[in-house]
Amino acid sequence: MKTPFLFKPVVSKTSPFISPAQISELLKCAKNVNHAAQIHAQLITQEYIRLPLLFNSLLNIYSKCGHVLQSLSLFTASNSREGFDGAKNVFIYTSLITQLSHWNLHLKAISFFNEMRERGIFPNHFTFSAVLPACGDLALGKQMHSLIFKHGIETDVFVSSALADMYAKSGEMIGARKVFDEMPHRNLVSWNSMIVGSLRNGIFNEAIEFFTRMINEDAVVPDQVSFSSVLSACANVCGLAFGRQVHGRIFKHGLDKLLYVKNSLMDMYCKCGSFDDAEKLFVITEERDVVTWNIMMTEFVQNGNLEDACNCFWAMRRESVVPDAQSYSTVLHAAAGIGMLDQGTLIHNQIIKSGLGGNLYVSSSLITMYGKCGSLVDARRAFSENHEHNVISWTSMISACQQHGCANEVIELFEDMLRASVEPDYITFVSVLSACGHTGRVNDGFSYFNLMSQRFKIDPGLEHYACMVDMLGRADCLHDAKRFVETMPIEPDISVWGALLGACRKYGNLELGRKVAERLFQMEPDNPGNYVLLYNMYVRGGKLEEANEVRRLMGFRRVRKEPGCSWIDVKNTTHVFKARDRSHSMTNEIYKMLEKLEELVKQKGYVPKLQRSSNDLDEDEEKNLWYHSERLALAFGLLIVPVGAPIRIKKNLRTCDDCHVVMKYASAIYKRDIIIRDINRFHHFADGSCSCGEYW
Repeated sequence: MKTPFLFKPVVSKTSPFISPAQISELLKCAKNVNHAAQIHAQLITQEYIRLPLLFNSLLNIYSKCGHVLQSLSLFTASNSREGFDGAKNVFIYTSLITQLSHWNLHLKAISFFNEMRERGIFPNHFTFSAVLPACGDLALGKQMHSLIFKHGIETDVFVSSALADMYAKSGEMIGARKVFDEMPHRNLVSWNSMIVGSLRNGIFNEAIEFFTRMINEDAVVPDQVSFSSVLSACANVCGLAFGRQVHGRIFKHGLDKLLYVKNSLMDMYCKCGSFDDAEKLFVITEERDVVTWNIMMTEFVQNGNLEDACNCFWAMRRESVVPDAQSYSTVLHAAAGIGMLDQGTLIHNQIIKSGLGGNLYVSSSLITMYGKCGSLVDARRAFSENHEHNVISWTSMISACQQHGCANEVIELFEDMLRASVEPDYITFVSVLSACGHTGRVNDGFSYFNLMSQRFKIDPGLEHYACMVDMLGRADCLHDAKRFVETMPIEPDISVWGALLGACRKYGNLELGRKVAERLFQMEPDNPGNYVLLYNMYVRGGKLEEANEVRRLMGFRRVRKEPGCSWIDVKNTTHVFKARDRSHSMTNEIYKMLEKLEELVKQKGYVPKLQRSSNDLDEDEEKNLWYHSERLALAFGLLIVPVGAPIRIKKNLRTCDDCHVVMKYASAIYKRDIIIRDINRFHHFADGSCSCGEYW
């Protein structure tokens, strides 16, 4: 549809087309860039372009239509017109500087401010208010402050408010507060500058303090910026009580209907742990934008309600709200947490349609989702499809490979990352050190451990120390591992001692294992895993009396082992199995498949590992091993999952040694890929071998 003309052209060559007053009225009616262009043509034809008022109005129209570069071009072209300099006054320069600052063309704004002064045009308080937001550099801002002082307008409320805002945005809150305290008069903008500035600089209690002072001292009526900012501050300090008071004032001032304020309220309630209040607000909110939905999804994820987060995403789509990068990153995190590959794939399709696949945060979340859902191939594809990578995407890919036992690939990716001049972070080194442990690269592990602090100035944390202990333990350097723990500069936690206990279990060091286990019993007396590990070590070493003592200790302390269960997703339905489970509708077929599998693996040389069954203290008979939850899930998968498709099983505990052996045999016998995600890592069984390298 063609844009209608604002006026009809006049054919007569003798009479004027239109008067300046009429053009001024037309400028007020202009709604788009085509209207502005028509008026621009008339101004040139009628030689009204030199009139400051009309010229300034035309500049503003172009900017309001989103064509600030056209404003800039118009202003620059006027320099070559004869007699035009007189038309440029402080108001026109101020107008242009305001537009350039608004559109973040800060260098251009500063440049024209300097040009104005070179032409002998003195800036006024509006000019300084317009140019200060363009002073991103603190040194430049301080020079502007000196110039303001020289012109004697530092007490102007607009100028001083802009000064305080400039200091706050530069992270110089002391300077901002000094300007604020010296202001003879303050308005809402002044107070908001300090509230928002404190919030932006992480001084949340000061943001609350300024909000309180604004109400009590100056009796200034807060607006939606004031309320939203102070609610964010309350959310960051878990100030639920004060947040409720703010909610009351919002209602009193009639701002509770504003979506911007409502979103801030929901976010505050969620982060302060009052999820019910947030949900009530969500339900009564008729018009919800993407921020509203993002807040709810994020809080579902943080509270562990991952399925609800996924349902929330699809509900948002049904309401025709377009997701943004945060929406996709959040829901992908939820899908990854529950290992729902089908759900993640559907979300990936939505991302492709939205055109956000190139967003680094979204692509990083995709890599993580595919990695945690057991599809390393798709994770690699998501990584390779993006040509640009940051530390998050590199770390996501490295972590995915580490979870799947591809330790050599982890080291290769890390070296590629360094060659790409991307600095690793804290999490990157956790995966790299873990990979060194899985490949027996003790020397490389110490080299990377030292590199972390010496080159990248990252202080090693407990996760890194746990990886180092694990690495030494895997290499059968138990005494070195023990000495490493004893010389740590920080107090070892349960992850460090747990790594040492795991190494003792692997190599049967009962003496050291007992000491480590007893320490863990003191640190986390209710964790059944430590008792089970020590029990199995005693059984494996033939010390049945000591093993029974561990069982008695568990009974005395009322420590119960978490019941093991496995589940498998087929056609959007999750099938859950427990040991010796007979509740499934296909129980008869499942147990027949297990009998067949038992016969086939024994023909291949399978020998049960009775003493190494680690998930049930009562499983002493060979037959009971065949009723473990992961084997029931495997039998069901062999019956239901199409030939050629991988069988994906998830388990809430560490998979036992005997089941691990059976899975290897099954992958070779049935020519199937079997992927098990247990509490520690992924096991990818194919052609009779596992990706974990026999240690997990």
